[in-house]
Amino acid sequence: MIRERKFRARLLMAVCLGGVVGLQGALLTAGAQAQTPGEPPGQKGQSGQAVYAAVCAACHAAGVLGAPKLGDVKAWAPLIKEGQKALTRTAIKGIRQMPPKGGNASLSNAEVERAVVHMANAAGGKFKDPR
Repeated sequence: MIRERKFRARLLMAVCLGGVVGLQGALLTAGAQAQTPGEPPGQKGQSGQAVYAAVCAACHAAGVLGAPKLGDVKAWAPLIKEGQKALTRTAIKGIRQMPPKGGNASLSNAEVERAVVHMANAAGGKFKDPR
């Protein structure tokens, strides 16, 4: 039974990340590198909200494999205490079941940091959006 749960969890993550990575790759191939709808004027790359919606929400919206849900103050509190730099480093490198950059290697470090800021601030953090 435990083995079956682990298998289902891995399968769900692979499907979620495969779909997200596939979509991101298709967008990049199609030339969406220029300014995208989620990209504020004068900022290179996507906004934190756009990265969250395209990549992070696959796990963080539902809490897949223990990922802290967006806006869950209690779950995010200890992570916010680690600080913006430490939390960003962890998101870039990956941790436990979360792959580096949430499974989308095409994201820049700044885009990952914007997503971290978006999620942390949705739970009461006061992180600064990198420019």
